Amino acid sequence: MRKFPAPYPLAFIIAVLAILPVGVLFSLAQDSAQLFDTHNLRVLGNTMALMVLTIAGAVIIGVPLALFTAYVQLPFKRVWLILLAAPLALPSYIGAFAMYFSFGRGGEIENLLGIPTPPVDGLWGAALVMSLYTYPFVMMTTRASLLSLDGSLINAARLLGQSLWGSLWRVVLPRVLNSIAAGALLAALYALSDFGTPAIMGLDTFTRVIFVEYNAFGLSQAAMLSLQLMVIVALVLFLESRIGGAGERPGKHLMLWPEKWQYSLMLLASMPVVLLSVVLPLAIFLVWLVREGTGGFEMSYAWNSAYASLLAAVVAVICAIPVAHAALAGKAGRLMERITYFGFGVPGIVMGTALVYLGLQLPFLYQTLALLVVAYVLRFIPLAVGSVRTTAENLDASLVKAARVLGASPREAFVRITLPLTLRGMVAGAALVFLEAMRELPATLMLGPTGFETLATYLWRVYEAGYFGRAAVPGLFLVLLSGLGLILMLSGERKAEFTISEDSRR
Repeated sequence: MRKFPAPYPLAFIIAVLAILPVGVLFSLAQDSAQLFDTHNLRVLGNTMALMVLTIAGAVIIGVPLALFTAYVQLPFKRVWLILLAAPLALPSYIGAFAMYFSFGRGGEIENLLGIPTPPVDGLWGAALVMSLYTYPFVMMTTRASLLSLDGSLINAARLLGQSLWGSLWRVVLPRVLNSIAAGALLAALYALSDFGTPAIMGLDTFTRVIFVEYNAFGLSQAAMLSLQLMVIVALVLFLESRIGGAGERPGKHLMLWPEKWQYSLMLLASMPVVLLSVVLPLAIFLVWLVREGTGGFEMSYAWNSAYASLLAAVVAVICAIPVAHAALAGKAGRLMERITYFGFGVPGIVMGTALVYLGLQLPFLYQTLALLVVAYVLRFIPLAVGSVRTTAENLDASLVKAARVLGASPREAFVRITLPLTLRGMVAGAALVFLEAMRELPATLMLGPTGFETLATYLWRVYEAGYFGRAAVPGLFLVLLSGLGLILMLSGERKAEFTISEDSRR
């Protein structure tokens, strides 16, 4: 009788739990009579329009900035990369909150500077915010591809009479189209799953209407809308999985040394992006902090966020260990790993809807911290699995074999050799889960225990109440946490860039 690898049973249980919310939604949606009506079609149109506009905005902003950060040699290049990548780490609802209350009649810009500005709301306002906070997906994927291209082809095109811009258009961009498309689809997924930005901007998308139905005790209709949203998300995920990476070997890196006035012009052109996405939220929150202080804010909100997120991080890493090692053990394990990734593609509002119904069927779980932690784990376990698996793949297998030869049992070899050597990956995975859980808004609103306020939910409550000045402290806390996430992200990006440059020298 064939013996299954030891991690398989636990990995199978975790994989089943990962897809459980889908079954719950199907069961719940059977009581809904409205599949497609006029309102649903309008919501579908708004959602698709927001997705398309977000893709267009992210590509228009992200591709030029990818060329700029990859090829142009300028002073303090690393600083500019950090600033331009910063919106990727910030939750978009932070930017939507600041922008909504900054522009328009009676907005903060008019109050402080006396300059009238048009309002930022509705479809175009939401598209602007989403573009500003998703363009780094396009920028980073395209930049990584640009760094791996052989610059000698561009030099050859220049020798044959092509201008620099003509060479970039005809030689470079066709070779990075897959990377641009991959980043654009990530931006589309973000636009589909985001709840805070459409809600703040007053745009009826699937995420906002699902939350409205939930508040009106229309769980069946919320489940039906969730399934419709998941169909679109699944289609985007399928398209993303069909996009292949670059197939050419890395070559000599292209470097551009523009005149001082040229890179000054480039920096000036990129400044509005940084000002709107990073500087504006920080400035507005600081103005509110000076004006209104910390009134209404309690440190317990930050503690609640940290406590729930820490529990989720620990549980996610514990669950990730068998899944990651099962993935290394065989094809069935890899399938289980892919199933756990499903939760990362499910919008938080959809996960919240499914788990609310599950909590109603299991009263001992309803509105408990345990159910909220389950939601965090199901949503963000792929971050922990990926980190643990990457570390485990790089282990020297001979160490475990040597331990077995010396008489250690498989369990003892795992505990004494494998586990300590993958500790770095577990810590990194836990940190990523912690940071994402701290910022999660819709699932926390729907599943948090009564009276359990976090930084994200308190920010939402003051928005609903119109006391936007009280958003200063939670907003700044979330920006600080996002900065930590950016450091983790760019440290990985820097290692990848180092690997590319090392390969190009061989």
